[in-house]
Amino acid sequence: MLPDAGGTAGYADKIVGMPGDTFGHTFRITTAGESHGPGYVVIIDGCPPGLPLAEADFSKDLARRRPGQSRIVTPRDEADIPEILSGVFEGETTGTSIAILIRNKDQRSRDYSDIKDKYRPGHADYTYDAKYGRRDYRGGGRSSARETSVRVAAGVVAKRVVAHAFGGQVGGYVRQVGHITADVADPASVTQEMVERLPDGEPNIVRCPDPELAAEMVALIDKMREARDSIGGVAEIVATGVPAGLGEPVFDKLKADLGKALFSLPAVLGVEYGVGFAVGGLRGPRRHVRRHLKRDADCAPCRRQADQQPPTRAGHGNARRSAHHHRHQGATRSVSLAPLYPHGRSHGCHHARRPLATLASDRSRTGGLSLARVAVESTFEV
Repeated sequence: MLPDAGGTAGYADKIVGMPGDTFGHTFRITTAGESHGPGYVVIIDGCPPGLPLAEADFSKDLARRRPGQSRIVTPRDEADIPEILSGVFEGETTGTSIAILIRNKDQRSRDYSDIKDKYRPGHADYTYDAKYGRRDYRGGGRSSARETSVRVAAGVVAKRVVAHAFGGQVGGYVRQVGHITADVADPASVTQEMVERLPDGEPNIVRCPDPELAAEMVALIDKMREARDSIGGVAEIVATGVPAGLGEPVFDKLKADLGKALFSLPAVLGVEYGVGFAVGGLRGPRRHVRRHLKRDADCAPCRRQADQQPPTRAGHGNARRSAHHHRHQGATRSVSLAPLYPHGRSHGCHHARRPLATLASDRSRTGGLSLARVAVESTFEV
């Protein structure tokens, strides 16, 4: 029985346990490790055989996440060198479970001795104590954001699977820090080079693709640090080449899985998918663009206005390019009103008389663009 934490002892004994270390079904990852333990490990199940994979393939992504790389991130100095323990033979995946280990080198556990009996604001100290009756105070233990190191490693494998399966690509960048917001007109056009490097070749330490605003963001973070304060921000994630039909009804829709994965990150307090809460002020015709269905894909009057289409329909991948944004934090979308779409089902093309299941199977499997925004609390550490 846990010690009484505000009258919760009777309830806490019902919720002890940590079964939440696994994410995914067909492609599944399980992570383990603590901030000041020997290291972190991820087990990846569901990777097909025959994909080229080596430890060097992880370097760029892990370097992007690595602590100690600039003055605006945590000073902890970790090399984050991955060790592939299983699932790869002669440079290719075997189809069996892949195990990847990243060792901790710069724990400095003694630095946390003065907070052994204190609860830090914005951390999981109290909640872990209330749940388990004990906690690892050294950097947060299991709740530490250092756990994301092996998520990044798993993401490298996942991106390789996605690229191999249907040519999909996933990228991201910082869109906002404090009051400074970048207006990225075409998210799909943002390259990794734009995110990683400034035009003069210097490292883009804040990862914003707008060089001028990137400099302002860094200056704001520096100002906050000087005042012994911190500031939050927003990152934007872009996936291109998303095929139709990704996701499973009803609880494992694409946007539902994305929301769960993103919300499980320690500092994330909000996830926006598309227009998000702004959808509450939009009428049907503003959100649902006329939908033309015709036998000939190159028939101009019957093309879908793809640049305005939502990235999912019924929660599943839509497979059409879209710069629309959908947030999924309780906002309800406007209803699709058939009378406002004169070129829809009554257009007279052969698709108008075919069942929806057939229509779904006919949709393009390439060109889809899905976007999500992640609001992050004040994580730029002082």
